[in-house]
Amino acid sequence: MPGWSCLYAPYMILVIHNLSVNFYIMKLMNLEPQKDLRKNLRNTATISEKRLWKFLNKKQQIFKFRRQHGIGPFIVDFYLPNKKIAIEIDGSIHDNIMRQAYDQRREEFLIFKGIKVIRFTNEEIKYNIDEVIRRILFECGVE
Repeated sequence: MPGWSCLYAPYMILVIHNLSVNFYIMKLMNLEPQKDLRKNLRNTATISEKRLWKFLNKKQQIFKFRRQHGIGPFIVDFYLPNKKIAIEIDGSIHDNIMRQAYDQRREEFLIFKGIKVIRFTNEEIKYNIDEVIRRILFECGVE
């Protein structure tokens, strides 16, 4: 069609029509193809994820955290939309070199989208939960 052109980028469409530029942001959060995987991840949460969720879930009056939340092609362990904070819990699977490369790509994507990523290990949650909670509250602006 004369006067129309489109440029596609991941999760964004730029439409130019008669020198008028419009951006259309495609759905980025909780994509439908990930629905079953996100549900499965919630149902098979690790001990560390369950332990941290107990705390985060109690804070629902202050902060509305989401578990196993899809952001683009990735799923984060916990996400706080109004502060754009993702929390990741790293177990021994994250020691694998392939998994580390995947984690790096995911973190770069999230940072590009303006999302701050906070990482904790299973050991930190198991042995130092008070410090983990203190850091999360600090990152959320509560001191």
